[in-house]
Amino acid sequence: MYGVWIAEVMLQQTQLAVMRPYWERWMLAFPNVDALAEANQQQVLLQWQGLGYYSRARRLHRSAALLAAQGWPRDLEGWQALPGIGRSTAGSILSSAFDQPQPILDGNVRRVLARLLAWPQPPQRSLAQFWRWSEELLDPQRPRAFNQALMDLGATVCTPRQPRCGQCPWRPHCAAYAAGDPTRYPVKDASSPLPFQVIGVGVVLDGANRVLIDQRLEEGLLGGLWEFPGGKQEPGESIVDTIRRELREELAIEVEVAEELICLEHAYSHKRLRFIVHLCRWISGEPQPLASQQVRWVEPERLAEFPFPAANARIIAALQAWLGGQGTPGDAGGELPSA
Repeated sequence: MYGVWIAEVMLQQTQLAVMRPYWERWMLAFPNVDALAEANQQQVLLQWQGLGYYSRARRLHRSAALLAAQGWPRDLEGWQALPGIGRSTAGSILSSAFDQPQPILDGNVRRVLARLLAWPQPPQRSLAQFWRWSEELLDPQRPRAFNQALMDLGATVCTPRQPRCGQCPWRPHCAAYAAGDPTRYPVKDASSPLPFQVIGVGVVLDGANRVLIDQRLEEGLLGGLWEFPGGKQEPGESIVDTIRRELREELAIEVEVAEELICLEHAYSHKRLRFIVHLCRWISGEPQPLASQQVRWVEPERLAEFPFPAANARIIAALQAWLGGQGTPGDAGGELPSA
């Protein structure tokens, strides 16, 4: 039951091939619900690091405490009462773990149903109808096997691009195939361009080459993770001024902004970001968590102990290379210029 629950939550916004090694590592670190409930949040986020949508990990952690105290739910309502568990995830858990006849409606299933019926609207606009179809299709005698087969059909045959219609057992009944172009379905709402922002980031080093990191507030997409401080570039502002201003506003410190360490881009579901990262030398001010939970000076070799957003992995690698005298930025051999 525990492994099924973890897998289903990981699969909410992650493909199976990507999820599997994370699930295996997670089960080694937290082999049962009691171990997860007793772990601290940083340990949990560190195991989740790289999977994205970190609110899932925080909700798993909160749910583990409830499950350890109350036991495992055996009905849809009990599962949906847990943080982050919707109807489809609850149904998948119950059908997988207990072979209960519960319909599911994840992204793969929505795509299969939309193509089977050549549905002319985005599924999100007709969820009640899609739930009825999923329930009507379900084999009540073998719900576990049927739901797994339906998800596998969407994941491996009825794929978003280049569906393998020649291998689909439902091809004779598929209205989208009969219409000649299954990839037109599911119909999607017109999407707006993702907003784009430039973020100035400061990798701040002190005289002992310790680096300054801060922990994000709990709320938000990346809540609870650690990061290198910085913020959004304002119109007409140089990136050096952005970094200097952000570190003053967020940490109450003054820095000398030195050479560029790395520039990278990262896309989230709701925006695109360009991170322009500069090495900085700490000049004055005791770092204060004015816009975060806490701040720390950390030896670079200990950065792996802290959970960071995915984009920060490349920043850390660039910093390690620079400190080792192997990086491309500058030739200072790991020593920042003095003021």
